[in-house]
Amino acid sequence: MAIATNTNLDGLKRGSVAVVGAAESDLGQVAPNTNPMDLMAQATLRALEDCGLTLKDVDGLFVAATQVRMGPMAFAEYLRIKPRYFDGTIIGGSSFMSHVAHAHAALQLGLCSVAVIAYGSTQRSVSRAAASPRDFNPYESPYRPFLPSSAYAMAAMRHMHQYGTTREQLASVAVAARQWALMNPKAWEKEPLTIEQVLNARMVSYPFTVRDCCLVLDGGGAIVMVRADRAKSLKKKPVYVLGTGESLSHANISSLPDFTVSAAKESGAQAYAAAKLKPSDMQMLSLYDAFTITPLLFLEDLGFCKKGEGGPFVASGAIAPGGSLPVNTSGGGLSYCHPGMYGLLVMIEAIRQIRGECGQRQVKGCDVALAQGNGGVLSSECTVIFGSEATL
Repeated sequence: MAIATNTNLDGLKRGSVAVVGAAESDLGQVAPNTNPMDLMAQATLRALEDCGLTLKDVDGLFVAATQVRMGPMAFAEYLRIKPRYFDGTIIGGSSFMSHVAHAHAALQLGLCSVAVIAYGSTQRSVSRAAASPRDFNPYESPYRPFLPSSAYAMAAMRHMHQYGTTREQLASVAVAARQWALMNPKAWEKEPLTIEQVLNARMVSYPFTVRDCCLVLDGGGAIVMVRADRAKSLKKKPVYVLGTGESLSHANISSLPDFTVSAAKESGAQAYAAAKLKPSDMQMLSLYDAFTITPLLFLEDLGFCKKGEGGPFVASGAIAPGGSLPVNTSGGGLSYCHPGMYGLLVMIEAIRQIRGECGQRQVKGCDVALAQGNGGVLSSECTVIFGSEATL
């Protein structure tokens, strides 16, 4: 289905690179006059401290942001470093999973030795419209859609029509996310949530109420990657990159070939093949949940249930605390934090689960985790599978 699928990274060696540092910036509503690069720098310094490295060690820089033009150039200047390798790929919220694949290649080829992937956004402080302006599309913009909500609502409506998915089943995704968030001290939402509260909340774009939609917050994050031979000498337990996949299917929602199938079907297949693993090997999932429909689609497209069975699966409690498949244990974009493009925070939770750093919400014996990024309006899908040393 995808019009462009990455097939050029077959030479990447499973487990040849590792994430050694991971950190968020301040989250929520940040201090006045804070800008996105302040948050990127804050997260980067915290991630470097996490692994015992410094800015002087960084020679690879990967940046995507909607509020910063020419991100790698601007951020390198801000940090006063001169990277040997840099990448400004921007394909929405999945950009950072794509950066992991590209950093994997750069590290393996010796183009850099310490790679930082960073992001920051002040969309709550400056407004979402100012932080992420929309391009004019002559085929859609005249109808004045409320994007991105209306685009994802169309996908949800088609899934409901075709497979009988209910609003209650969609609401159960938000409820599960909130249950996980209540175990995360950094999560924005602090109160329990019921299916009835989701259904009765303010309508945004049918079938979505405001509780079906991600948070609009400030925040950012950073991760540090090195080659596997160096990883063991640093402060924290290395988390190895076992497999990656990248796929595009469209830019505008009116060009999506099938509203019930995402390009995660292709990116996931690539990542599983590279990792030499299958869906049943995954011990936790960190799925981009911009809206309640996205985890449901990804569960189907990544092979955790059959197409059309995502609704009953999530309604069964399988993805909630105590369920058979831990999903979005941070609370996700629905209840933890969603700072415009959320993919880096998606990966940070998966990394922390493998490190065993998640406290009350820790998945016992987590050695393998899948992080799924989503960009645009279900437009770009990128998958990363992480593993502990036990998986090598």
